[in-house]
Amino acid sequence: MSSDMTNEQLKPDAASRILERNRLIARVAIARRSGARIVLANGCFDILHVGHVRYLEAARGFGDMLVVAVNSDAQVCALKGEGRPFVPERERAEVIAALRAVDLVTIFHEPTVEALLLAIRPDIHAKGTDYTPDTVPERNVVRSYGGRVAVVGDSKDHSSTDVINKVLMQKTED
Repeated sequence: MSSDMTNEQLKPDAASRILERNRLIARVAIARRSGARIVLANGCFDILHVGHVRYLEAARGFGDMLVVAVNSDAQVCALKGEGRPFVPERERAEVIAALRAVDLVTIFHEPTVEALLLAIRPDIHAKGTDYTPDTVPERNVVRSYGGRVAVVGDSKDHSSTDVINKVLMQKTED
């Protein structure tokens, strides 16, 4: 290996940081044994925008390892409606995995991240500013194992739906 290689070049590619649940559980356990503070963030991330980046960077600030759970295609469709997602789950996961703040990514197929929370037991469950600590749906699960909920990111001034609507409006004006 050349001594000219930078740390970024030594980092594995984004796709290799997308893990199935059992491999994720094992990697988190290894990190925790080494003293790492684990943070879990989750979302659809259909069309990546600055609000997503700010949310994930703020979440990363709460720990040593940021795990991001990406909703499956079926769950995005259930949450956002017919025709969504625009970007397939594996591609959304790879884009998220490529962000500097993100360590590991997994795709979850359940309606909520409760099962994943119980499986990896992150120290912090980070949610966006469209929640308060008392409105996070999984707050009781997180508290049940001694974890903490943190509301992070900037105000909810950005959304994939808004980006999509803006593009559609521009197209009709052309």
